Amino acid sequence: MLEIVPPNTRIDFLGWRRTAAIVSATLLAASLALLFLRGPKLGIDFAGGSLVHARFATAKQADEIRVALAGGGFADLDIQDFGSTGSEFLIRVPLTGTENEAVSERAASILRESFGADQVDILRIEAVGPRVGEALRGKAIAALLLATLMMGIYIWVRFEWRFGVGTAGALLHDVIIVTGFLIAFGYEFDLNIVASLLTVVGFSVNDKVVVSDRIRESRRKDRRSPLATVINTSVNETLSRTILTNGLAFLAVLSLFVLGGSVIHGFAFALVVGSLVGTYSTIFVASPIVLFFEKAVAPAAERGRAVSAPAARRR
Repeated sequence: MLEIVPPNTRIDFLGWRRTAAIVSATLLAASLALLFLRGPKLGIDFAGGSLVHARFATAKQADEIRVALAGGGFADLDIQDFGSTGSEFLIRVPLTGTENEAVSERAASILRESFGADQVDILRIEAVGPRVGEALRGKAIAALLLATLMMGIYIWVRFEWRFGVGTAGALLHDVIIVTGFLIAFGYEFDLNIVASLLTVVGFSVNDKVVVSDRIRESRRKDRRSPLATVINTSVNETLSRTILTNGLAFLAVLSLFVLGGSVIHGFAFALVVGSLVGTYSTIFVASPIVLFFEKAVAPAAERGRAVSAPAARRR
């Protein structure tokens, strides 16, 4: 196997855990502030309403399209330039009292009448009612929380409860930070974004399983060394694998973001950020949580044994 990192590398990753805690706390605070103060930009899937994806034969300005639709009674519109040619647009119409399907069809008809039927190609029409959007939003949140919880439980059963808690905390850390980046860069939250966040959870937990397994093996071989030393040794031993696997995955999703087109920009952007944050959290979030519980639980257990020993002698 190709060794990117020399076998005798001894990087003290846990020595940076306080700095990493400050970095993570800052990113989490900023992400939560964006989530609760600005809020995510909800797509048609979650907010409800109508969407028309139109491509024009020649480049247009958003104001031209807005004026044409305003003449047909559409006053409150969100028109987004979709692509790099200036001829493709996403037109979102908020919820109205009429059926959303009829609204979408009417908007498409107005575009054809205004610019010519041969000058407009309607690529996609979507319509989602308010109840469906609300139900999808609730199910999406439940899916993310359940996936994170089940991954933590799996690690708990597969290894130890401390590893399960560390993994669940790190996965929640990853999802919140990726969500914050998506909000900060103005990406719209739809079902594709939910799929990307679930992919981030799966990608992130894979690295944590490998490191946790190596820590368990190293712990069995060396029970005298402190846990911090065992964790550092295990992370260093898996560093080549981490760089090769996660580095290639990062290059793949980066290519998807750069070359995949604007249709999947949001999905690919979440994977780019998630691959970086997931790798970081394995070393600087999950491992320090495991070490924290080792230091917090072990002394408490020893104090309990010390208190019970005199009582046993008195009996």
